[in-house]
Amino acid sequence: MIELVRANDVVLISALEALLKSAGFNPYVFDQHTSVMEGSIGMLPRRLVVPDDEGEAARRLLTEAGYGAELRPWQT
Repeated sequence: MIELVRANDVVLISALEALLKSAGFNPYVFDQHTSVMEGSIGMLPRRLVVPDDEGEAARRLLTEAGYGAELRPWQT
C-alpha cells in the first residue's frame, strides 16, 4: 500500500477518497476508527492509501486536482 495523505482533517480525507473513487481507484482510509476513539486531540491522524500499483497515477491525479501539497513524500 502507498500512503498518499496523512491528516486529521476528516473533510479533506473524505474529499480525496471520493475523488479517487470517482476516478476508478481503490483507496482505503487507515486508522479511521482509532482516530475517532482517541478523541479530538489529533494524536492519531487518518491515512489515505491506495494499492501499490495505483500509487503513481493516484498521486498524479491528486496533484492535478490541486492537492499536491497534501501528499506524503514518495515511498519506494
